[in-house]
Amino acid sequence: MAKGINKVLLLGNVGKDPEIRSTAGGMTVASFSLATAERARDAQGNWSDKTEWHNIVCFQRTAEVVRDYVKKGTQLFIEGKIQTRSWDDKTSGEKKYKTEILCNELTLLGGRGAEGGSTSTGSYSGASTRSSASSSTSYDQRQPATTPDYGDSGITDDDIPF
Repeated sequence: MAKGINKVLLLGNVGKDPEIRSTAGGMTVASFSLATAERARDAQGNWSDKTEWHNIVCFQRTAEVVRDYVKKGTQLFIEGKIQTRSWDDKTSGEKKYKTEILCNELTLLGGRGAEGGSTSTGSYSGASTRSSASSSTSYDQRQPATTPDYGDSGITDDDIPF
């Protein structure tokens, strides 16, 4: 039988503040919902939006980045894989299922935003992290420079259109 591919690419906005927890072994886990939207024309030619909600789970260093920089409304690009868990409900005894995206890479989008902006990520301008529950973590975390490259040109953050 041929080897299969399980890869997910999502670009969307966080639906509510992430839930952060730790396992008994001390691993950090972050869970949150991500909304993706698709726009299409209906039979009458009117545009309509369809929102799909995805359950995202991040582990280790990626979960720490989520804890520190992600909140409701943050725009993210997620790379990961689909996993469906099942368990028996303790109260009803019936089998329950939950499909989740296990995040392998997370990129924060949206830039700094203006004061009071809904998608502001504070002073953190972006991150690209890789993490999985079964492998070692490598990451490239980019922090803003303490002195901007354009320091002598007179350009300020207010001059930048985004």
